[in-house]
Amino acid sequence: MNLFRTKALSSFTRNIQQQKLQKNLGALDMLLLGVGCIMGTGIFVFTGVIAAKYAGPGIMISLLLSAIACAFCALCYSELASTVPFAGSAYTYAYTSLGEFFAWLVGWSLVLEYSLAASLVAAGWSAYTTGLFKSAGIELPQAFTSVAADGGLINVPAMLILLFLSVLLVRGTKESATINKILVGVKLSAVFIFLLLAGPKVNPANWSPLLPFGFSGVMTGAATIFLAYIGFDCVATAAEECKRPNRDLPIGIIGSLIVCAILYICVAAVLTGVVPYQELNNAEPVAFALRQLGYNIGSALVGTGAIAGLTTVLMAVMYGQTRIFFAMSRDGLIPAGICKIHPKYGTPHIVTIVSGILVAVIAGLIPVDILAELVNIGTLFAFLTTAIGVLVLRKTAPNAHRPFRCPAVNFVAPAAILCCAYLMYSLPIQTWIRYSIWTGIGLVIYFSYSYRHSTLGQEKEESLEKAV
Repeated sequence: MNLFRTKALSSFTRNIQQQKLQKNLGALDMLLLGVGCIMGTGIFVFTGVIAAKYAGPGIMISLLLSAIACAFCALCYSELASTVPFAGSAYTYAYTSLGEFFAWLVGWSLVLEYSLAASLVAAGWSAYTTGLFKSAGIELPQAFTSVAADGGLINVPAMLILLFLSVLLVRGTKESATINKILVGVKLSAVFIFLLLAGPKVNPANWSPLLPFGFSGVMTGAATIFLAYIGFDCVATAAEECKRPNRDLPIGIIGSLIVCAILYICVAAVLTGVVPYQELNNAEPVAFALRQLGYNIGSALVGTGAIAGLTTVLMAVMYGQTRIFFAMSRDGLIPAGICKIHPKYGTPHIVTIVSGILVAVIAGLIPVDILAELVNIGTLFAFLTTAIGVLVLRKTAPNAHRPFRCPAVNFVAPAAILCCAYLMYSLPIQTWIRYSIWTGIGLVIYFSYSYRHSTLGQEKEESLEKAV
């Protein structure tokens, strides 16, 4: 039963008093952090690919279904984020509601999600940057802009952007949030430029047939495009650096999801309305559509916005990854020295630097397209356990202070569980095999190190010894 030992809120408060992160982030920062992480690869890359391969113009329905599933999860996240406003996101919520073993599984899944997502987005950032240089007449050598599997040697731009952002995150969340605001502004401007230029050119005939791959294609598209929305959980990882977590966390989580869902569906509608869906299977569908319409300058502007967008996603994903590591190390599940706070910048600098280097190596040397689905399955598992955790805490801690209460929780939480379970079921069998291998590695680490070094476990052993 020690596997399912839960952590009381008083334990979190005591740890935070010992090692306190600086509270620099307000409601707007939280909202833009969510938008920065959500709106990037999904809107600039995946929308066209999934329309071409799975859903056709029905990508609009796929995006809507994924948004609804995420909305159920976001409401659950918001309740737990305001009730347990501490770093760690779903990992922390699982530790409080379901116990240490599930918390480790969730944390290990989130490590996979953030690591692969950062590597994947960095590769996309490198591709857009290389393309922009090419448009300016500068041909960068393929040997240093692609991994070996793609005909190169090492992806230097992907590594450099990851290392640069790691340094930026070490400098502090306030500075990072300021740059994030600027880049989110550039990204939103690029999206609106596309809608203004391409919107009047929509041909409704391109939307027929609406479901060329049938409803099953729409559902496969929904399971795959789910990756485009998962950034809202990055907001929850910033709980301890939020000035007013009771109010600002729900605003950031739910607000960023609503904003991005509306823009995603609008872009998908215009994109499939101006270009036949069969032609959208490329890495830059939005810029491609504008070039097809003859807007070369507009295409360049959108390409620049895409680079800014992918940069904000990278910043938010890397931020979330370091905070997950920080929370796990503080609990003793990974070496405690990793969570040391920098005396000047007030950030967990060691884990930020180490994780930045590791992710940069992955992005520079390893092709991550095959493992992209793992980002989805790891996140879906975290969302599923969060929804279960809301129901459990309603039973085990009915009197806990809940500044934000999930409305109709007995409907919303089960709906979130069912949606996540179905989307996980819709993923390919190869994804499940790879995820099982990753989980197996995590179990070996937990039982060989984490279980014995758990801060909570040691506290309970000391209490038993005193009682005896």
